[in-house]
Amino acid sequence: MAEKKIIDARGSFCPGPLMELIAGIKMVEIGDEIEVLSTDKGSAAEIPQWLKKVGHEHLGSHEEAGVWHVNLKRTK
Repeated sequence: MAEKKIIDARGSFCPGPLMELIAGIKMVEIGDEIEVLSTDKGSAAEIPQWLKKVGHEHLGSHEEAGVWHVNLKRTK
């Protein structure tokens, strides 16, 4: 079963959360899910754009109590 990794980038500003994701995605297996936590609203748009560009799957994003939760799956 695929593992889910949390990348806690709260308090980091653009492009920090994306940079943390780029580093973290290398540490998980293909098929694993990652949830990025970010207080930077820009991450909700920037991360899905990057995922589309590089070919990973965006599973959805939502905001809860000022924290953006961006979920994805490593596909390659």
